Amino acid sequence: MKLIIQIPCYNEADTLKITLDDLPKAIDGVDTIEYLIIDDGSSDDTVKVAKEWGVQHIVSFPKNKGLAKGFMAGIDGCLKAGADIIVNTDADNQYCGEDIKTLIKPILDHEADIVIGARPIDDNEEFSWLKKRLQHIGSKAVRLASNTDIPDAPSGFRAFSREGALRINVVNDYTYTLETIVQAGREKIPMVSVPVRTNPALRESRLMSSMFRYVRTSMLTILRAYLVYKPLKAFAFLSIFPTIPAIIIWIRFLTFYFTSGGAGHIQSLILACTLLIIGFVTLMIGILADAVCANRKILQDTQYHIRRMDYFGSDKSNG
Repeated sequence: MKLIIQIPCYNEADTLKITLDDLPKAIDGVDTIEYLIIDDGSSDDTVKVAKEWGVQHIVSFPKNKGLAKGFMAGIDGCLKAGADIIVNTDADNQYCGEDIKTLIKPILDHEADIVIGARPIDDNEEFSWLKKRLQHIGSKAVRLASNTDIPDAPSGFRAFSREGALRINVVNDYTYTLETIVQAGREKIPMVSVPVRTNPALRESRLMSSMFRYVRTSMLTILRAYLVYKPLKAFAFLSIFPTIPAIIIWIRFLTFYFTSGGAGHIQSLILACTLLIIGFVTLMIGILADAVCANRKILQDTQYHIRRMDYFGSDKSNG
């Protein structure tokens, strides 16, 4: 059983050694532990620090591509290196390395393919009251969109079995944390959450440079992910908003028509027809999107088998 711990890095020379030193060197049930860093276009000595420490695998981008692309490049690198379990953690040592054994236990016990580490957000004195509230609101929105009970959706401390890693896709350019939960929930990939501890912050968050930008981008990411995986339900819901007023206006017009001939109410009839057409078109978009969604599932399944063959050949015992 091989565990590879991956760490996305962007100019992390000052904190990377601290993070690596905190990671476990042996875990019961794991034969080999290796380490991989994703150098996301760093301009400092991040790669030098990693090599001097003894990191076995380094994935490098010539320029910064962002957390989402870096995460997927790391998953790809870990799978190519033969990982049975992949753990993703942050380079600023936010998460307690000792808790990796807790994080991977549900995978070792064959209870889940994805495990999310839930931070003690309410007990974190470094989080402002507003940040705590936003974390809870965002996690609740992800739970509703994904139909899961994951309490800490933005957590980057997570573990993947080989099977879970092979099935994960990220299409947005901002972050992998929210989209992967929505995908796993809607695709019925076994996923659980476990409580984990955090360490004192070594630097400010780079993902949350602006509270407004973070909230806006997170909400758009959740909405986009939901539209990708449940388009018919989403567009059918949206079609209600023009359709119900259209029906009400139609009833009003018919009432006037049968009581007073409907004179002077042609504008209401035109408005009702326009709203009804908008509702119908919205529903049709949902039906077309649902057909695209069905095609996407076929493509994802094909991609899964191609990736499996590419990484592990025809050995059916893998995964």
